[in-house]
Amino acid sequence: MRLNGAGGGGTGGGVGRRDVREQGDRDERDERGTHGVDAPGVWLRTRASLPAQAAAAALLVLTVTEIAGSAANGIDNRVLVRAGQALLDGGSPYADKRLLYLPSSVLLAVPEAELGPRVLQVLVPIVTALLILAGWWAALRIFDVSPRSRLGVAVAGGLAYFAPFRSEVGLGNWTVASVLALPVALGLAARDRWTAAAAVVGAAICCKPMLVPLALLFVLARRWRALAVLAGVPLAASVLAALLIPHPGLLATKTLPFLLHGQDAYARPYDASLGTVLPRLGMPHTAADVVAVALAAAGVLAARARWRRGGDQRLRLVETASMLMLSAFVASRPAFLHYVLVILPVLLASLPLRASVPRTPWFWIVLLPQNGALLLPSLESLQRRAFRDAVMLAGLYAVLAVRCLRRPGADPHGRLLDTGTGPAARPMATGAPAGPSR
Repeated sequence: MRLNGAGGGGTGGGVGRRDVREQGDRDERDERGTHGVDAPGVWLRTRASLPAQAAAAALLVLTVTEIAGSAANGIDNRVLVRAGQALLDGGSPYADKRLLYLPSSVLLAVPEAELGPRVLQVLVPIVTALLILAGWWAALRIFDVSPRSRLGVAVAGGLAYFAPFRSEVGLGNWTVASVLALPVALGLAARDRWTAAAAVVGAAICCKPMLVPLALLFVLARRWRALAVLAGVPLAASVLAALLIPHPGLLATKTLPFLLHGQDAYARPYDASLGTVLPRLGMPHTAADVVAVALAAAGVLAARARWRRGGDQRLRLVETASMLMLSAFVASRPAFLHYVLVILPVLLASLPLRASVPRTPWFWIVLLPQNGALLLPSLESLQRRAFRDAVMLAGLYAVLAVRCLRRPGADPHGRLLDTGTGPAARPMATGAPAGPSR
């Protein structure tokens, strides 16, 4: 009887413990929802009015039309177009030392070489702007925010005044592939589809090796199979492309030395990396390089600390990935104005969450000088523009590093912030879906 009683008691105890766990899970979800989206966040997620949506669309159309009307647009894209044309003519694309791309990029540029310059003058700004918008919408999807929400529309319209956006659309730089790929990859990783995320990152590296630092995110997550996919996709594509390119060894003997020496007088004034900017302010080159490398290493440690802290998986992925990319931007050469578009959409998309980085005023302060309506006469010349850009990149690095290193604590209302302990892939409630504006 005791055995039966013990067994019955054990079964009842198991059921009781299961009920407690289920109740605990519900309480945790409630708590995560409470500290996730507050009243301002809900307001940002509400659908914008039709006039606001129309105004944002009009601003973007006018901006892109203005840029497309300039014969000087697409300068960076032309480097790849010349490379594709050189390949079609039987020459080596790497005879041009400014071709800072993998062999796979050359093959992708061949179709553009078949188009005329007049077509590319109009097509490149339009496609670039559309890819940036697609990246913004993919970033919003990570946090279940509609593109037609107040946040989605406000940022889309604000791009018309944002200097990095105008620069990227005007240059037609292939950085835009990473602007789209990063939020898509993070969205897949948030749904525990790491192999697909790695394939997306690898495909972006085939276009331009911008997202290489993101490999450390897969290391932190211990996703070794996905990491192999990330490395294998661009490696296989570049090896196959190199077999079709005359003298591919020029990439190592001509392009890399040019890149490692800080390029030339044409590109150096635009380079916002600390290794380039600090010597222009009087710091010895060696000391500047030491500072840049030290900051990059500290940034990686901050990213590691942020990953280990856990919390909501989406915010964890976005902040860790952004910290890794900013660590590369402050140290690597070159680092140009439009690079910030790679990490900014995913950070801005987290704005409805109370614990997000954009909730600190310093985030906006470092971005304010990039507003096209704000003129700083002493920094407007092309020779000094890089100083303003360096302040933006270093400022975002500092703001995000502080957030990554801070310990979870209580807000002024005594509620716990960023302490989610549930499974990594569990989504957090983010408030009511976007609805009609009131």
